Amino acid sequence: MAGKKKILIVEDNEDCRELLAILVKRLGYEVVEAAMGLAAIDQGCATHPDLILMDLGLPGITGGEARARLKANPSTRNIPVVINTAFNVGAYTNRALDAGAVEILHKPLELSTLQDVMHRYEHGTTGVVVELKTQRLCQSPILQ
Repeated sequence: MAGKKKILIVEDNEDCRELLAILVKRLGYEVVEAAMGLAAIDQGCATHPDLILMDLGLPGITGGEARARLKANPSTRNIPVVINTAFNVGAYTNRALDAGAVEILHKPLELSTLQDVMHRYEHGTTGVVVELKTQRLCQSPILQ
């Protein structure tokens, strides 16, 4: 693909969304943002990102429901969605996986984990659902 890969960041917490956007941009990607599940669907349809990083606990509809709706739409069904959540493994994460999420990341997210995920999707080395436990992203030296 020519040009920068586009990443849709879906996070209702403004500080977390801004931090993720800064880091993803520093990794060399174009960023599109949404703060709610319905906005994620709209942005996904309008911008056709290469990857979506989505929180589960969103206002309106959950990230899992937004993923299900994106999967039901022929124009967005093949966009990989990586869930980034503070929820432990359980009903919410299982529903997201059932709706087609490709990975579950657990907040707080470590910068190296974000880099690994972005690298895998950029180079097409995906296909296995992985659950990752991570450390605090905000402690990364890139922010200091």
